[in-house]
Amino acid sequence: MKKLLLILLISMANFLFAENDPYIKITVAKDGSGDFTSIQKAINSIRDLGPAEALVFIKSGTYNEKVVIPSSKHKITLEGENKDNTIITNNDFSGKLDSFNEKMTTFNSYTLLVMGDDIKISNLTIQNSSCNEGQAVSLHVEGDRFIIKNSNISGCQDTIYSATNHSRQYFENCYIEGTTDFIFGQATVVFKNCTVKSLADSYITAAATEADKQHGFVFFDCKLIAKEGITKVYLGRPWRPYAKTVFINTEMGKHILPEGWNPWKGDKMFPDKEKTAYYAEFGSKGEGGNVSKRVNWSHQLTKKDLKNYTLEKIFNDWNPNMSNK
Repeated sequence: MKKLLLILLISMANFLFAENDPYIKITVAKDGSGDFTSIQKAINSIRDLGPAEALVFIKSGTYNEKVVIPSSKHKITLEGENKDNTIITNNDFSGKLDSFNEKMTTFNSYTLLVMGDDIKISNLTIQNSSCNEGQAVSLHVEGDRFIIKNSNISGCQDTIYSATNHSRQYFENCYIEGTTDFIFGQATVVFKNCTVKSLADSYITAAATEADKQHGFVFFDCKLIAKEGITKVYLGRPWRPYAKTVFINTEMGKHILPEGWNPWKGDKMFPDKEKTAYYAEFGSKGEGGNVSKRVNWSHQLTKKDLKNYTLEKIFNDWNPNMSNK
């Protein structure tokens, strides 16, 4: 009887551990030593709506690709060999002519588009090399429960488009750089332990949170830095009237303007956005973290307010740290 019980326990343990393992592992290598030389071809090879996680391991190299993870591909992990040497790069921008001789827009200028749910990324650099030519997105995410860790996302204007009202996104230990509105969109997003570098005197965030959402962009324990000579940067401006952005325990360099936030005046379709936007801070530090001269329509959170800023509450009971690897 004891032997049978032991066999049952071992079988159950194997089953549970097996559920956490990818059901398929694919290697991408530019030198031909893997299963594919193209990231897109590796993604295309994965079964639509597969049974579990599919792991795509990407060896070091520069992959000049425009990559799409469609909505039919879910539970995919892209894992780079080394975040600084495993690079996906493209140079599309708004106004550039596409293969049909039509002008691109911000929304199809991406280097990597994520439409599937439960996509994870780690140890990669995602880059749009176009700069000062127009809006040029590096990472465009529409899928739900998106996780990216230990990665670099670089560009100029509109580097990260966190899109769609239903999308929940989690960035941890990432380096993000750009010029204007380089973190923008409607999604609910947490940035944890991220370094955010401004490359121009402009705006970091441009949230478009919808009125029915309690949270938009939330930054925890991040660091705001700037290129040398950059001295006039706003924490954010509202792309749409109910924009929500909160910085908690963030170190802010001297490039952050004392007023902190900008109302985005001159938008005739959405005037007076500062009356409905919600911008707040708690525990800001560093030379740009002095909140005494912040605009009067922004907020300072109390310790009591922080109870509403747990991952489960922000993400409506989803905790990205409880997700399988």
